[in-house]
Amino acid sequence: MSYSAFVQARDFLLAHRTDYQTAYDGFKWPELTEFNWAIDYFDAMAAGNDRRALWVVNEDGSEQTRSFAQMSARSNQVANWLRGQGVRRGDRILMMLGNEVALWDTMLAAFKLGAVLTPATTLLAPDDLRDRLDRGQVRHVIIGHTHVDKFANLPGNYSRITVGGAVSGWHALEDAYQVSSDFRPDGATLATDPMLLYFTSGTTSKPKLVLHSHQSYPVGHLSTMYWLGLQPGDVHWNISSPGWAKHAWSCFFAPWNAGATIFIYNYSRFAASAILDTLVRCSVTTLCAPPTVWRMLIQEDLGKYPVKV
Repeated sequence: MSYSAFVQARDFLLAHRTDYQTAYDGFKWPELTEFNWAIDYFDAMAAGNDRRALWVVNEDGSEQTRSFAQMSARSNQVANWLRGQGVRRGDRILMMLGNEVALWDTMLAAFKLGAVLTPATTLLAPDDLRDRLDRGQVRHVIIGHTHVDKFANLPGNYSRITVGGAVSGWHALEDAYQVSSDFRPDGATLATDPMLLYFTSGTTSKPKLVLHSHQSYPVGHLSTMYWLGLQPGDVHWNISSPGWAKHAWSCFFAPWNAGATIFIYNYSRFAASAILDTLVRCSVTTLCAPPTVWRMLIQEDLGKYPVKV
């Protein structure tokens, strides 16, 4: 029932993509009781769906692509494996990963388990992480293996999981892809159950904790999907670093709400010409970026790039 209400709301916005007044006047937020977006919506949408869900392009020319069906199965494996590591409903997980496939696997898996995910930027220092561990009441940590030294002097009763390389004393998430992809939730998820716990930037004071539910982000970002103009089959690139709320809006919920492809280009240093080349080569249909990026893009020689009508 919750799945149907969510999809009906989404389909209404997609149907009236170019008629804002009708969309504004006629849209109604779905009323949900039990709802787990990753299971009730994503898995249902992904069943037998071989369209590209995720496309990660790296500066060295390597690429990783995963279909919706693959993402559903992979996240089931990660969910089963994390359950074996002791992750339970309501547990808080600190995730500090780059734009890599494991990030999306982990997000889907955590939501399926009913765990509460705390995304963190890889720029955080040990003192910042200590604050998140303490005030966030973190029980599990999932990080890129190059960041384990930051936790060397951070005590706490939390499980330690790495991505991208084996480290003594840490479990490797790569082991998850050897377990069953048949996932069964341990019970129902309420739409009001916690889903994401973000820390604000702390620009003017100590970072504050902001808790989001299984309704507030997945359902709330139907509006982001509409504002971005996303349609099924689009290739959407949002230039945003993991760990910030904008990443969840535009690199997770909004594009997958629309059935679009999430596109990522990983680079060591920003270069406007490389960004433009990638946009054209990969036929990106929507780009979301801060004003500083747009300013640098329009300063390039745009005449050398073909215009598709």
